[in-house]
Parts: sequence; structure tokens; C-alpha cells
Amino acid sequence: MVDELTKPGFEPETDGWLVFDGDTPVGYGWVSGKGDHHLLEMDVFTADPVVETYLLDEITRRSREIAREYGHSSVQLDVVVYRADETRRQRLSDYGFEAGTTFHRMRIDHDGPVPTPEVPTGVTIRRGAPDEASRRAAHNVMMQSFEGQFGFVARPFEEWHAAHENHSTFDWSQATLLELDGQAVALRECNDQFIEDENCGYIGRLCVLAEARGKCLAKFLLRDQFALDASAGRFGTILHVDTNNPTPALDLYLSVGMRASLVIDVWRLEVTGD
Repeated sequence: MVDELTKPGFEPETDGWLVFDGDTPVGYGWVSGKGDHHLLEMDVFTADPVVETYLLDEITRRSREIAREYGHSSVQLDVVVYRADETRRQRLSDYGFEAGTTFHRMRIDHDGPVPTPEVPTGVTIRRGAPDEASRRAAHNVMMQSFEGQFGFVARPFEEWHAAHENHSTFDWSQATLLELDGQAVALRECNDQFIEDENCGYIGRLCVLAEARGKCLAKFLLRDQFALDASAGRFGTILHVDTNNPTPALDLYLSVGMRASLVIDVWRLEVTGD
């Protein structure tokens, strides 16, 4: 919650709502944007459908304000819903949301030591991003690799860097870059968000520039992280993948032994600035 309330661009006074029944908190909602704020993310937490509707109304009202502030005729509002939560899915549908895409939480279990893979020929591995140059290289790889994917918003380096600095389960030693001919072409970012609950490593981002694909760089980064997590005593490694990814990412993760452990949908509502 500290991360959510202090992330760059989030204004608690205008972008978050806490609902009370007397002295008891019964609902919380938030909305937040990145980059040019054409795409907004939100969530609502409550067991009361009436409170949920109130929070959705407030979030859409604020979304219209954001659209006008950034000069957009409309903005896209995304919310994550677990596939198993059929009741919530129906309520969002009734409100006007439509299914956008589906993510699978992928996992591989580590029952013992995992062999460290060989670094591909001609590739230099850079573990950690301790300085601005390495972080700018990581930013460049990520922005180019994810362009055109569902929910991706390009962000300037300063905003992207501030968000990483604010993330309490991440530090720059968890970034790994691969270079070809002195140029960064692939990135893996990990964080500790699944250690406390599941004692699992988590790959938050895995990306390879288009011109460097087909060289087994992503497979190397996956197997390398599996070995690192196993040696650290982790029970497994987790990541999320968009099943509508324009690259064959899901097939890649299945090919290295990962399996889908949870299905998560993203629902989308277009909000006009009128």
C-alpha cells in the first residue's frame, strides 16, 4: 500500500477514495496513469456492491478529468479481474466494461539444484544496473520491446526510473542486461514481491529487441533465473504473460517447463472527456 500511495503520478487527494461505514473502512478505490495518460489503471476493493458502484462512479468521473487535463477526447480505463471471480466479472460487464485481454500467471517449481545455462555465443551478460548509463540502456530495451503490446504506455526515462526507485521489492541489482556487439539487446527485471507469500522468485519484465530475437536470449534469461532462484532456496519462479502477446511468449514459457497456475483477465472501459 505504501508503494501504491507514493508511486509517481498518483495524487492521493484526487486519485484515491477510502469509504467508511461509521468508523469502519468498507471500500477503497484508485486510478492512476503513466506517460501521456491515454491509458489508465484502476482497482476497487470492497465486499459491498453499492460501495463498488460509488467507487466506479468516482473513478470514471476522475478519468474524465484526466482526459481533459491531458487533451484526450477519451481514455482507456483498465481493471484486473481474476477469471474465477465470475460475480465481479458480471458486475463490471453490467457497468460497461468489456474483456480486453487475458494474462496467465506462469510458474515453474524447483525441487533441487537447477543447472546454470551457458551464455550464448557472442553475448555479454551484465548483472545489475548500478549507474545511469546501464539504467538508460535497460529503459531503451524495454520501451522498444514492449511497443504495441496491450496496456503498454511509453514513459520517459525520468518517470520510469522514479517508479523503479519507489518500488520497495525491487533494487537495481535485480536487472540483467544482455549485450551483442556492445549494444544492450535484452533485459530481465526481477523483484521480491512473491517471496513473502510463496517463497518464489518473480520475473517482472523479460524483453528482447526485435532484431535480436531468434538467438535463444529469452530462454537463456529464463533458465539463468531458474538457476539463481533454486540456488537461493526459492520454491519456484513466477511471471505473468499476456496470452494475446504479438510474440509467441506463452509458447516460450511452456517450452522451458513453466505452467499456468492462475488466469487473470483485464477488462477495459472507454471513458470520454466530455
